[in-house]
Amino acid sequence: MDDSRPTGSPYAPHTDEERAAMLEVIGTDTVTELFDVPSAVRFDDEFGIDARSERETRRFVRSILERNDDLVELLGRGHYGYYVPSLVDHLADRSEYLTSYTQYQPEVSQGFLQALFEYQSLLVELTGLEVANCSMYDAATALGEAATLADRVRETSGTRVLVPDLLREGRRGTLENYVAGTDLSIETYPTADATVDLAALEDAVDEDVVMLYAENPTVRGTIEERLADVATLATDAEALFVLGSDPIALSLLERPADVGADVVVGDASVLGLPTSYGMGLGLFATREDYLRQVPGRLVGASEDATDRRAFTLTLQTREQHIRRERATSNICTNQAWVALRTAMHAAVLGPDGLVELATRGVTRARDLAAELDELEGVTAPVHDRHHLREFVVDVDQAATDVAGALEQRGYAVHVVGEHELQICVAGVPEETLGQFSEEFAEVVR
Repeated sequence: MDDSRPTGSPYAPHTDEERAAMLEVIGTDTVTELFDVPSAVRFDDEFGIDARSERETRRFVRSILERNDDLVELLGRGHYGYYVPSLVDHLADRSEYLTSYTQYQPEVSQGFLQALFEYQSLLVELTGLEVANCSMYDAATALGEAATLADRVRETSGTRVLVPDLLREGRRGTLENYVAGTDLSIETYPTADATVDLAALEDAVDEDVVMLYAENPTVRGTIEERLADVATLATDAEALFVLGSDPIALSLLERPADVGADVVVGDASVLGLPTSYGMGLGLFATREDYLRQVPGRLVGASEDATDRRAFTLTLQTREQHIRRERATSNICTNQAWVALRTAMHAAVLGPDGLVELATRGVTRARDLAAELDELEGVTAPVHDRHHLREFVVDVDQAATDVAGALEQRGYAVHVVGEHELQICVAGVPEETLGQFSEEFAEVVR
């Protein structure tokens, strides 16, 4: 070992002499001169982080993570922990995938580009729409991109974007950030029994509406049964009908194109990723009419000079790295690796496996709700609707008390009202749900 190198700092391995030599070549005296940070925002204090070796750092981080509660999560509401086959980890962790950013050089990225093309093809088949991209951050940004797309292509001169009153706060906030600086305004329309209140929506829709958004399933797990009627209201107002969903739900529910959807958004990382608490993959599919308005990356199939089938990023002139002033979006950071994992998971399951996974979400939610509904002081599900993955329960006791008692027994559920809890079965083994049902009965007894 070279004793002149500092030990205990693997993240900055250069000696003072090496650093001085590099600065001399660059033509600056200090590292600070390389960064033009305005004094008004410059941090001049100490971070208070002690220097540690790699082993000490790992031990320190592990001690923090070990303070987390080890709970069985029945949370849902956008956080789903489906089992990801080990094959996905083994394949996705190959070096050619981990080291690839954006596949700008098709001649060295054919395998990855083909996988992304298959991912897009999967979304096209599930949605019935002609175009899908492979590079959106998450469901919230996909919704924001849908609104700005509607603003660009609308035939009406209106500015209103209608969303359900059940829309999650995080998605609503992201959508509002997206439309800030435009003429668009976000308004809510009522829901009844956790689905669209069609009569109230009809009263709210007029020629000023540019986009109408609905979700299937809803944030409360309910299935929308009159999406075609919602689409008709949007069409009559010359507004875009945008539907929020995900690949697992889409494998079982009506295809969005068949109920009149113009754009489909959502989180595709229900496949390929475990519960990630923020990390996701935005789903975005639309009609061919809006091909040149699609945000993010698009992979196309073509032929090379020897007439062999080849894949490449296509129509890139709509992207900000080529024509920034005419870009359709500022989406840049690539989600290709997550899309790759989603495609792999879907391929492992196959069409029948996807349908079986979605069906299990319906039957297990139904059966668990029926068991809980037999308990005194419990009503499950609250909504007289079909459900996928999750449902809301009403309890006579304070919901926070019930959730707290369940947490002490090792289970995490959402409190969504004074007497309402939301329970999700996604990714939870059947025997665990049986144990949860018994524990729930003990808590409310």
